[in-house]
Amino acid sequence: MGRAPRRSYDPGMTTRTFRITVRGAFDALTDDQRAELLARAADHDILHAAFTTEGTVTYDLAARPFFTFRYLDSGEAEEDILAATERAETAARGWLTGRGYGWKNLASHAEDLSEAPLGKRRRRAAARGDA
Repeated sequence: MGRAPRRSYDPGMTTRTFRITVRGAFDALTDDQRAELLARAADHDILHAAFTTEGTVTYDLAARPFFTFRYLDSGEAEEDILAATERAETAARGWLTGRGYGWKNLASHAEDLSEAPLGKRRRRAAARGDA
């Protein structure tokens, strides 16, 4: 049995993966909303943080009024990161608005994983021609 033929790299056919982080602060919460968030805090702990296509919200309201919304998206071109960031912000606003929570100071940071530096293991694989 021989080795499978190597696939050639075609940059025009790749899908880019984007990780978008939307941060903000809860604003003007009622006592009931604050109690609800505190009751569900364990489900939104940093230990459950993940970038997902639906978005994942984390917060520690007992310590500070801030939240982080992690969102995963993809696109074909570098410019698609702008639309992905807008979708992430819309999803974060939708999560907050759908629950009646006020917010302020929304800020986003997007990362194109195709541009991320390679880790040690992947650098070695690339040098061998395995990547």
